[in-house]
Amino acid sequence: MSERDGEIRREERHGVTVEGRYRTGRGVPKDIRVLDLSEHGCRFYDKFGSLTAGTRISIRIGPIGPITAVVRWSQGQTVGVEFDDPIYGPVLDHIRSQLAGEG
Repeated sequence: MSERDGEIRREERHGVTVEGRYRTGRGVPKDIRVLDLSEHGCRFYDKFGSLTAGTRISIRIGPIGPITAVVRWSQGQTVGVEFDDPIYGPVLDHIRSQLAGEG
């Protein structure tokens, strides 16, 4: 676990910048920019800023997905989600090395 800004995390998040999309239920997909990523979740910028904690979503990170997740927090247009199932390590490495510039 790591501690950052008073939060305790079970793992380090990796800074990335990669385009993605999410949708709630059968709703219209909305474009996002994923800002950091770990096997268990990510943080993204949502220009619509309408998600609230507890909302279930389906997310794509680049061409990867859909990945089911739950919103754990949101502050304005920044959202943190936890994936239902962890991203497989080699897939995470692929996203970091091939799809996104590490931040």
